[in-house]
Amino acid sequence: MNYTVKGTIKSITEVEVLQSGAAKLSYRIDTGEQYNNLWEFEIYKGVDHLEHAHNFVKYNNVGDVVEVEFNIRPRLWEEKDRVFTTLSHWKCTKLEGTAPTSEAASTESAEDDDLPF
Repeated sequence: MNYTVKGTIKSITEVEVLQSGAAKLSYRIDTGEQYNNLWEFEIYKGVDHLEHAHNFVKYNNVGDVVEVEFNIRPRLWEEKDRVFTTLSHWKCTKLEGTAPTSEAASTESAEDDDLPF
């Protein structure tokens, strides 16, 4: 299943080249929502597509407004019977204009100040 989210890039890690020759990096975006606003994505590219990881760093900067298409990838760690989940980026498109603002969230927060928690 594919998902999409829009936000502003807040950080980008350096490209890490693994022993296998593959490369990975991660980056975070802020959606501007009141809750659950920080999302971290991972880019993992095999030896045949290393340039994709390097191009991401080359063409994207902190502060860019983007739309990210991604998959959710769970992995089971059998020794501990735990599941680790990664947001696996497969497409990132720069958007023109300013950062998305959550006008609906700010209006709702003014109306919902009497939350029980």
